[in-house]
Amino acid sequence: MKDIYRGTLVRLASAQPEEMAKAFARWNCDTEIHRLADSEPAQLWSEKKLKEHFEKQQEKDTHAYRFSLRALADDRLIGIIGLVPNETCEDAWLYIVIHERDFLSKGYGTDAMKLIVQYGFEELNLQRITLGLHGYNERALKTYQKVGFQLEGKMRGEGKREGARYDGLYMGILREEWEAK
Repeated sequence: MKDIYRGTLVRLASAQPEEMAKAFARWNCDTEIHRLADSEPAQLWSEKKLKEHFEKQQEKDTHAYRFSLRALADDRLIGIIGLVPNETCEDAWLYIVIHERDFLSKGYGTDAMKLIVQYGFEELNLQRITLGLHGYNERALKTYQKVGFQLEGKMRGEGKREGARYDGLYMGILREEWEAK
């Protein structure tokens, strides 16, 4: 049987609060990556506060499927990925962030996306997976398109960075589209 948590470059692992807090305390200093992934203002948090946040998240979000991303070559923690199903559990929102710069634009994100989409459709029996991104995040847009996501909508002027408005993009993939690919 195939290992559903292992791709060709990455594997999905449990997100341990202590380890995630240490990593995020370091990762939060990289505001460029933060701005690609999050519309919230960049903010520095202590390791202690981050650990508390991750522990609370695990307790309250029992229906979410949250993973850390690890490179297969050296088991290095490189980011996070997850699916958050809606109430019917047929649809889910996907999120991903590769935080380690050494792993950007080298196929790790694409591999992780293929893995989590497969997990969503095969293991969770989802019918649809949706995600959102900032219009200026071209690298993410290309990755999502490689995996089969289709652009479904644009919210013009959704946010503002450095004095300029940007669009929010929404993409989705249906189970039958993924199966046909």
